[in-house]
Amino acid sequence: MKDLKSFLDKKVTQFNQPDFIANDPIQIPHQFSKLQDIEIMGFWAAMLAWGQRKTIINKCKELIELMDGAPHDFMLNHQEKDRQRFLAFKHRTFQATDTLYFLTFFQQYYQQHDSLEIAFSQHLQPNDVHIENALKGFHNHFFSLSDAPHRTKKHIATPARKSSCKRLNMFLRWMVRKDNQGVDFGLWNSIQPAQLLMPLDVHVDKVARHLNLLQRKQTDWLTVLELTEAMRQLDPTDPVKYDFALFGMGVLGEV
Repeated sequence: MKDLKSFLDKKVTQFNQPDFIANDPIQIPHQFSKLQDIEIMGFWAAMLAWGQRKTIINKCKELIELMDGAPHDFMLNHQEKDRQRFLAFKHRTFQATDTLYFLTFFQQYYQQHDSLEIAFSQHLQPNDVHIENALKGFHNHFFSLSDAPHRTKKHIATPARKSSCKRLNMFLRWMVRKDNQGVDFGLWNSIQPAQLLMPLDVHVDKVARHLNLLQRKQTDWLTVLELTEAMRQLDPTDPVKYDFALFGMGVLGEV
């Protein structure tokens, strides 16, 4: 275990660097300095993060243009007629219906709240070891509006459906993790880095199995908990930093 920790710590150092940003969807929120702009485009970039990374990044840039380069201001002030321009936006199975509901949720939410943080953190219990309740509660909150389309629910995962919740866990990593490396933002304080869970994509899954960090055969919510617990054995205060190591090794084909 000591050798594994030393090996993975070196890999974290290798990949948790500013040059990681350029080819990753996290470059999208890094285009902004305002908290709410980072949250909105960070969330959208994470939710659209499937397929080729270049395509994901281009689609997010298209969204930024549609929001006149100022996501938070657009959310607060846009009128119904301003939504027409989004009708042609789509990414894989993410269609206009989904886009319009995201706009509806964000407009109502930010007219009442300063930060998206509370949409997650208000669902945490004082003794929660990890963010499962935050993810379940956020999903219910996000779809609490009367006109929430059923089809859009497939784009926001929840542990209640046994999903691995890769995109949400990645978004929360961006918002919560705190270090001085300049990749993750660390802007939220009511969720602790120790409570985060591993974003389990195909690269992380493959490398984790190669390193015998996973015994569970399928890839689902319980797999996320198993992998995070293994990472917590290496660093109980910041287990999800190892996402950099496993993901980076996977992308470069090192296993």
